[in-house]
This record gives sequence, structure tokens and C-alpha cells, in this order.
Amino acid sequence: MTQSRYFTISEYPEGLPERSLFQLETQELPELQEGEVRVRNHWLSVDPYMRGRMSGSKTYIEPFELNKPMQGGAFGEVIESRHHTLKEGDRVIHMGGWRDVAQLDGDQVQPLPDIDVPPQAFLGVLGMPGMTAWAGLTLVAELKSSDTVLISAASGAVGSLAAQLAHQKGCTVIGSAGSQEKREWLEARGIKAVDHHQSADDIKKALKEAAPQGVDVYYENVGGPMLEAALDVMNDFGRIAVCGMISRYNESAPSAGPANIAAVLTKRLRMQGFIVYEWIKGHEQEFYKQVGPLVADGSIEYRETVEEGLERTPDAFLALFEGSNQGKMLVRLD
Repeated sequence: MTQSRYFTISEYPEGLPERSLFQLETQELPELQEGEVRVRNHWLSVDPYMRGRMSGSKTYIEPFELNKPMQGGAFGEVIESRHHTLKEGDRVIHMGGWRDVAQLDGDQVQPLPDIDVPPQAFLGVLGMPGMTAWAGLTLVAELKSSDTVLISAASGAVGSLAAQLAHQKGCTVIGSAGSQEKREWLEARGIKAVDHHQSADDIKKALKEAAPQGVDVYYENVGGPMLEAALDVMNDFGRIAVCGMISRYNESAPSAGPANIAAVLTKRLRMQGFIVYEWIKGHEQEFYKQVGPLVADGSIEYRETVEEGLERTPDAFLALFEGSNQGKMLVRLD
């Protein structure tokens, strides 16, 4: 019998979760059924959206089940298969993360695309975060080369690709980041950088200095004072693609919305929230064709923060809310 070690939660937290919420369990996996595969994971992804799955309420995705294995993006190798197309040794990505060995329906597993990059890139710049960046700009905001673009959390897994894609298209790009080191990384790549860890008024002042011509496209990852500042500098008929609002994810009570929300009306803004899996469907190959070669030849740069060992998965997740990671947060299992 094969054992699987996996993380669970036994209750839904309020506010920022405590490390003690996460429990490491072990189980004997059942006999493989027809159509199933068994995968030994090598890399795990943790992402901010997982906080919403700990709320106990359905949003755009079902919440984690209490005392059941948690889920998330993972890369691994098939070690046993009863699926008609997947065979032992295949390298795959799937959603059976937060564990070392996953047993899944083979139709829920995707072989790696043929792009010459390290496999963990398919959890980051060429995975869900990368697809989110591309879809938000290309499909939601309908980016044009003449646009001035503002990206919040522009040094993160999603924002760093969005900023670089907009810059490569010829746009003027401003990116927000919470540390001097992150802002210097953006500036070195031709992206004007501002600090989003300050008041809305101070952010507005910095944005008006960085983009006196105003902003046409805002890619929203943060919310809070950053959103209020962005609304103030948007041009008429601007487009806002709302990917996430990480500043709100651990709030135990609703906070006030932007004081200047009326700008959506007076400036005739289009503000669209989007869920990547709904927008990317049917566009996956276009994404790989456009972005894959840029990553493979180094035209698009990306960073990773790596925690070592399954036991560190909760720590990697919680670090996302401290802003201490550089780029994509990953856990390496071997």
C-alpha cells in the first residue's frame, strides 16, 4: 500500500490563520481504480485565493472540506496509472496539492506542454498565475499599445508577468510594490514603481507624478487604499480588470469601500472582476504560444521563493500575507 501525507484544516478561521490551524495527516491510499492515476508530487503551489477557500462559504469555488485533504496546484510524476493515455513516468500538473502523493481521476491531470522551461514554471509564470496575468490584460482589459497601465502588487507572481507583458507591448507601465527591493526590481525592467504601503492620498500623489497623463488600464490585485488611489488617476473610459484584493482576504469584518467609487460613473469606467478559469477556456494554446517562447528565451523574467519540504507548506502560504515572497511562492518536496 502507498501512503500519502496531506494537510487538513479542522475549522474555518477568522482573520489571518494561525499556523496551528494546519494539521499534517497520513493515510493509506485505496487500490487504484480504472481511469485513475497516482502521482508523486515534486512541487506544490500556494496562492492567495486559497484563503477564500478557508472561509467556509462558496465564492467562485467550493470551500475546503474540514478534515479532508486540502487542494492546490502541483507538479509531479505519475508512479502508477490505470488511465488510457497517462503512463508511468509522465510529468503532469494537477490540483492535488498540499500532499506528497495524490490519487486522482486521470482526466483531472494535464501533461506538461512542450516548452523548454523548468517544470515548476507551469505552476507560476506558465501556470494559473501567468494565465491570470495574460487573460486579465488581453481578454478582460483589451490592452492596446497606446495604453498607460497600472499594475498593483506588480512584483508578485501575477503582477510581475502582467507588468512585463504590458511593457513589451509598448505601454507605459507603473507598478506598485511594498518594499524598496521589489520596486528596484521593477525599475530595472523599465517599469515605474510606487509604494502601495501608504495612505490613499500618498499613493495618489505618487501615481500622478509617475503618470501625469493618467491611467487607461488598471490591473487590480490589492484593493483598499490602492484601489481608491487608482480610481482617482483613471482616465475617462478606462478599464479595470479585478484579479484580486489581497488586502481584504483576512478581514474579520467588512471594510469601507473606496470613498471615490463614484468615479466609476463620472469617468464612465469599465470595472470587470474575472475568474481565470472562465476566461482562459479555449485560449490556453494561444497563451502558451504567446508567452511560452518569451519565458523560454528569457525575454520574460520571473522569480520564485521556495520553501523546502511538505511540512513547510502552511508557512509558505502564510508568508504570502506578509509580502515577504519574491514572485511565485513554491514548496519543493525533493
